[in-house]
Amino acid sequence: MRVEPGPGERFEVDWGHFGALDYNGAPRKLYALCLVEAHSREMYLEFTHSQSFETFMRCHIHAFEELGGCARVLWFDNLATAVAEHEGNLVRFNPRFLAFAREYGFIPRACHVAAAWEKGKVERAIGYVRQNFWPLRSFTDLSDVNSQARRWLQEVANQRQHRETGQSPEARFQPEFLRLIPLLAPDHRDTAEALVHKDLRLSFDGNRYCVPPRYVGRTLTVKADSSSVTVYDQSAEIIRYARSWERGRTFGAERFQKQLFAQLAAAQRSAAQQRLIRLLGPASEYYLRKLAETDRSLARQVRELLELVREYGPESVAAALDKAHAAQAFGADSIANLLRQQQLRRDIQPPLRLKHPELNTLATDPLSLADHDALILHSKAVLFPVGYREAREPVGKSIG
Repeated sequence: MRVEPGPGERFEVDWGHFGALDYNGAPRKLYALCLVEAHSREMYLEFTHSQSFETFMRCHIHAFEELGGCARVLWFDNLATAVAEHEGNLVRFNPRFLAFAREYGFIPRACHVAAAWEKGKVERAIGYVRQNFWPLRSFTDLSDVNSQARRWLQEVANQRQHRETGQSPEARFQPEFLRLIPLLAPDHRDTAEALVHKDLRLSFDGNRYCVPPRYVGRTLTVKADSSSVTVYDQSAEIIRYARSWERGRTFGAERFQKQLFAQLAAAQRSAAQQRLIRLLGPASEYYLRKLAETDRSLARQVRELLELVREYGPESVAAALDKAHAAQAFGADSIANLLRQQQLRRDIQPPLRLKHPELNTLATDPLSLADHDALILHSKAVLFPVGYREAREPVGKSIG
């Protein structure tokens, strides 16, 4: 008996196998989940590289969102992701699938074993995909397949005049009869636990993904869908990568190796600073702090100070550092200048000894040159008052 459900009454769902896609020598099996609204024959089609439970759920959510709701009843074949056991008319559904059905408010139905005609509309829809969409097409990757499939649904499959209804699926489709779906979709990404090895890498789906060095030796959570791979530390997101379907590739190595090298360099600089403080004493720590506040490279300044310690000894450098600190002169060049001055310092010359003994005992008071200059200027002003020369010159005679 031919069954024609009412609008929004029934969805039929099934998988189809479409060979494989090649990713630089790494083949990935290609599947298509097809969902048909039984009243209008409105079709939803999504290609995947997996038939896992998580992928199965994601495709349903995408279909519900695309069609604008969910039908009252969904019909399936005896898929392992939906049906755990089928004995005669008794069906035991997968508990996780039943939880999904409760959340979206639909009734699941499983066809009898080897009774594909019970969901004949989706069976014919998959045949139509094989005959009309699949031939004479080429694809670069999964994203390209789904992009072409969406365009084909919009322009061809859902616009054609169906031979049984006499209308196009788009014109016959009535989304207002569908049930509303939750605003917040559950997370049904592929999930795995992965150990971070000493080379910063964790393995997932044939590829290696790098994480920051602080996670080495820890087990992290990896969640992936068809577009991204995300690594979590419990509920905190660490990093996200674009999904790659190739195998044997490594992602993020250059970025996190640079971070590791920077951390190693920082550790070396810290060790050098600690060594300098041990050699010069605790007072040098404050000097280094003030030096770090300048625009000079602290690592270079520390290296130069250590060179001065090797050349002049820690006691001499510590004494010069105290003098530079007192003068607020922060820099290895200031310390080096003080050390050179100490080395080139001349001994104090003895006083000049005259032949006459009495002359050697004379003590003279130091004279101020400023007072001497003031005396000379005052004398000139007295001898030659202002206007004296002008008065002595004859009128009309130029000074030659």
